[in-house]
Parts: sequence; structure tokens; C-alpha cells
Amino acid sequence: MAMNNAQQSQGHNGHSRRRFLTATGGAVAGVVGGGTVGALGAAGSAAAASSGKRVAVLGGGVSGLSAAHELAERGYEVTVYEYYDALGGKARSMDVPGTGTGGRKPLPGEHGFRFFPGFYRNLPDTMRRIPFPGNANGVHGNLRGGTEELFARGSGRPDLHFPLRRATTPPAPGDLTPSWIRDQILSVLDLATHLPGDEAAYFAGRLLVHLTSCDARREGQWEKVPWWDFIRAGEMSREYQVLLGIGQTRNLVATRAEIASTRTVGRVIIEALILWGLLGRGMDGDADIDRVLNAPTSEAWIDPWERHLRSLSVEFVLGTEVREVVYDGGRVTGVRVAARDGGRQRTITADHYISALPVEHARVTWGPALRAADPQLGRCDALKTDWMTGVMFYLRTPTPVVHGHINCLDSPWAVTGIGQTQFWDVRDFSRDYGDGRAHECLSAIISEWDKPGILYGKTARECTKDEIVTELWAQLKDGLNDSGKTALRDDDRLGWFMDPAVTGLGGPDPQNREQLLIHPTGTLYNRPSARTAVPNFFLAGDYVRTDVDLATMEGANESARRAVNALLDADNSGAERCHIWELFRPPEMEPLKRIDEVRYRLGLPNTFDLG
Repeated sequence: MAMNNAQQSQGHNGHSRRRFLTATGGAVAGVVGGGTVGALGAAGSAAAASSGKRVAVLGGGVSGLSAAHELAERGYEVTVYEYYDALGGKARSMDVPGTGTGGRKPLPGEHGFRFFPGFYRNLPDTMRRIPFPGNANGVHGNLRGGTEELFARGSGRPDLHFPLRRATTPPAPGDLTPSWIRDQILSVLDLATHLPGDEAAYFAGRLLVHLTSCDARREGQWEKVPWWDFIRAGEMSREYQVLLGIGQTRNLVATRAEIASTRTVGRVIIEALILWGLLGRGMDGDADIDRVLNAPTSEAWIDPWERHLRSLSVEFVLGTEVREVVYDGGRVTGVRVAARDGGRQRTITADHYISALPVEHARVTWGPALRAADPQLGRCDALKTDWMTGVMFYLRTPTPVVHGHINCLDSPWAVTGIGQTQFWDVRDFSRDYGDGRAHECLSAIISEWDKPGILYGKTARECTKDEIVTELWAQLKDGLNDSGKTALRDDDRLGWFMDPAVTGLGGPDPQNREQLLIHPTGTLYNRPSARTAVPNFFLAGDYVRTDVDLATMEGANESARRAVNALLDADNSGAERCHIWELFRPPEMEPLKRIDEVRYRLGLPNTFDLG
């Protein structure tokens, strides 16, 4: 079954420290913005079908499918044009060719593992509206919670096991004070890390600065400051740098702490994902902090979504490359497309157009006239992308490692991973996939492609695919084989898969067609809105300005909702607008933010900013 390169296809102040870290339960709160609920369903679609307007959605990834879903429920005739022969974009699963025997499905591959943090609320709402047999809440019922995270250290350093559980008794009204938050942050750092006390105290102080900073300061000051500088990582211990700098940026969102925007890292990763997640605030109902699907992504989510959209009369044109969005007389008049394999070019037309392509592909379709009509399109050229791609290892022995995600903190390639089959409780992996020998799919992601590895002294971009696999396996073993829970053995490895969008490895010009938007300082200013100056042209994608402000499936879904709302406004439609959930804003912090707004306008630092 080993595959060669030709086969690589597609509470209260009195709460104890440990109680905050390990207890369960919690209250839910949230902030809603942007209109009323858009879950119209099939009956709503029929009622709204009088619009008769046609919409061309360019791109069949999460943002494109989300836009198509909302539009179809509101009676629009929607056609989705997709480059690949399958829907889902980077979120889809891919069959490993030639690996299914005896009536089994081929082994499942992917661009990289999917996870659905508890603070996601727009995307889960869509998932609830995708029917799935036996699930009252649609494909949302296919989500499973991880209960822990392993921060694996290399070369014999002690690992950090972090339980992912909400606080049993959230702070009562009035108890969520800066001093309470500071105590809880110190509790976590004391129990889960080996940081010097003064460094832990300094980091807790920096988080208070960000938590109490007004929006104007976040956008005008912290958007311009790298996370690395904000937490003064360059002056701290290596442990501090690895845990609180590199581990929270490069390993999670493929951006470097040295350049990552403090506003983005602080607001989304530190606050929404970690702090409010542990307190159970602003979450998707009673969701776990970290969730994954119970089967390969396309089986559990994308394929049922496609079936549902087809039932709503959405049409799909696959294998189609978007060449140019044609602009004339103040409107988009058509889109030039061609078969992906280089077939004859043709022009498709509609009443409205939503560009839901990844930014690196979308911007090349905007010609000079269209760019002149809306300057924000030109600013998209400054948006940066980077590589963040996974490798799946198929193993003879179940190897869950931990019941959640793995972060190999010391790996030069910023490796993260997860043992997937432990969550696939509706599948028997060896019975259902491959040739019956594989019992585990260990999915790992490389986020750093430009630093030398531990075997060959070469960056990932410089390696061949075989060298990448060997190097990645070595880095996983370095981090995991002393974890005390499992050991990776060479003779256990049966095969591997890498996204075929990565090509030319080992040559002079390696390419990756499926890159990820990263968030260096200043990115916010170049992110466009979903509404453009062209009345029938709209943008959706994880690069579009949304409240979540991070390249995520949640951001992609939110951007689609904003694009559809803009389209409905342009149409003077009476249809319900898409509901948009925004990130949780603790009301207890608002008075401090108002004080900070005054201080910011006076040119004074934040109250907690002691330098």
C-alpha cells in the first residue's frame, strides 16, 4: 500500500487556579450584528422565488458555497463556477488514487485538517441548515469535541498537556475585573508552563492592555505593532518566545510573530479562541472549545452541502477557470471563463456576480477598468499569502496521541497535527478505507516552509516530496516519542498523501496553488469590504474584511453573508438579511475601553500599559 510520488494525488477571585483550568460548563453570551436570521429553508426559497435574478458565484470553496446557500434560500438563480472537479476548496477531502480495494473507499486525503473552534457561530449556523440523515441539527451534528491539546517539546523537554474545558462557574456579573482576569491568566501559565514568574506576569499585563484597548487604539496602534514586539519576546527567555510568540502565531495561523498584527493575534487567537473559550462566553451554544468532524470532511460536510444546494436548484460548473471579470459602463457585464485544461474561452453573464476566489486568484481577474472603478481592489495586491499544507500518514496501529490537537513547539517547520480516527466514531477506518491494513490517519501540517529541518538542513520548499515526508516524520517523532502516551514507529507507517496543489518540489520553482492569507501588520487597511463600488459586483473570501479578521472558514462564511446582504441592498430586496454574529465583547470591559478611547485621543497610553 505504500504510495510512490505518482500516487500522491489530490467565578470569583476565590476560584482556585486549577479550577479555572480544568473545570467544565459555563454561560453563553454574544453580540449580534447585521440583521435578522437568514435560515429561510426550502419553503422560504419557494416563497421568495419571484426575484428571478441570476447570480454567478465565482469559486466553490466555503465562501462561495455559503453565498450560494444564502442566495438560493432567497429565491435567486445561482450558478457556481469552480476550478477543481470537486467543491469545498481547501476544506474538501480528496481520494488517494488506487488505494481502495475489497469494496472499500480510497484512503481519504486533505489539504490539511479542519477544526471548528467554539467561537465560530456564523459557519455553525449554516451547518445546522444542511440536512444530514439522523441528525436533528444537520451536519452540525457531525462535530465532535476535543478535550485536550498537547504542546509537544522536542529533545526530551517536558511536554505541556492542556485540558480544553470551560470554567464550571463563570465569573458573576461584576467579577470579570482586570485583576480577576490577570489572576486567571497567571493560573494557567503557572500550571501549564515553566515560564519565569516575572515573564508570566509581564505577559498577563500585556493581555490586559489589549483587553482594555478601545477599537480606535487597536486599529490605529496595535494593528501597526507586531505581536513579537507587543509582548517583548525578543527580550525574554526562549520558553517565552516559543510558547507565547511562535506557538500562537506560526504554528496556528502560518504567520510569523515577528510580523503578525497584534490586533489580529490578540483579538482572535488570545481573546476569542483561548480566554473567552475557557470562560464559555460568546460560544456556539454549549460548544466545546475545539471541534472536529466525525468523518472525512467531504463525507461529513461538503458532499451533503452540495446535495442540499442542488435541491435548492443551485447549478455547478466544475473544472472551470475564471480568467477575467469584464467591466463596462459602470457595471460588470460578464466573466470570461475557460475549461481548466485550456479549452476555448467563453463569457458567462448574470445579473449579479460574487467573486469568491482566494485573493491570490481573484486579483488577477480584475482588469484596469474594474480596478479604477474601486480602488480597494488594487489594495488587495498588498495582501500576503504563505504556505500552510499538510501531509497525511496512514499507520498500521491506532495512534491517537491525545484527544485533540498536537502542537510541536520546537519543530523548525512549526508542525501541528491530530490523530483523526479517534473522532471518526461513525467509521471503522480499516474496514471502510484503503486495503484494510491502515487503522490510523495521522494528519500533520507544515506551517514554516522557509527554515532548515533537522535531517537534511534544507527548508521544506527546497526538499523533494519524499524528503519532506521523511523530515516531517522525524520532527513528529522528536516531539511525540517522549510524550509518555505513544511512540511513532517507522515500521508502522504504510503510506502518505500530500495535496497535489503543491508542485515542483525539489526543483528551482516550487509552487502551491492553495496558499493561506497571513496577517502582517497593516493587513487590515488592505482588506476590502464585501460591497464594492460596482453595483452588481461583490466579494467573498477569507481576505474580505469581516469581524473575525483572520483567514478562517468562519471568516469565509461571514464574508459571504456580508456579500449577500450587500447584493440584497443593491436589489432593494425585501428578503430577510443574513444574520451576522460578531466576536464576543465582554460588557465588563466596555467602561475601561471608553476611558481608553479618551486617553488614545489625548495621545496617552493605555491605563495598563507600563512599558
